[in-house]
Amino acid sequence: MAVTDPIADYLTRIRNAQMARHRIVEIPSSNIKKGITQILYDQGYILKYKFVDEGVQGTIKIALKYDALTKKPTIRTLERISSPGLRRYAKASELPRVINGLGIAIISTSRGLLTDKQAREENVGGEVLCFIS
Repeated sequence: MAVTDPIADYLTRIRNAQMARHRIVEIPSSNIKKGITQILYDQGYILKYKFVDEGVQGTIKIALKYDALTKKPTIRTLERISSPGLRRYAKASELPRVINGLGIAIISTSRGLLTDKQAREENVGGEVLCFIS
């Protein structure tokens, strides 16, 4: 089945798995999804991940992270900002802050996928893919 917005599908699969309290979610792989997964891991939103290169496309297995005491997911919100029908771009000086710096925005720049903080440090703008908090 063809997906018109693979990033929105990626975020929705994670959101649905967390709502169902799954520990692991499998997602069809692509380079941009691998980059987003790496950022989520580096920022501490997921426990671990594994890229499985079987078949034509391969998959990404993500171990979701939950709070030990409250059993609530570490990721509270996943919001797609730029979509195929309406692309959202931001200059380096206009990069958004998510919850006043408590969350992250993932930006697709000429230097690859970066968080909003990294993009500000490198003074580059780009397409605002999603907000995560």
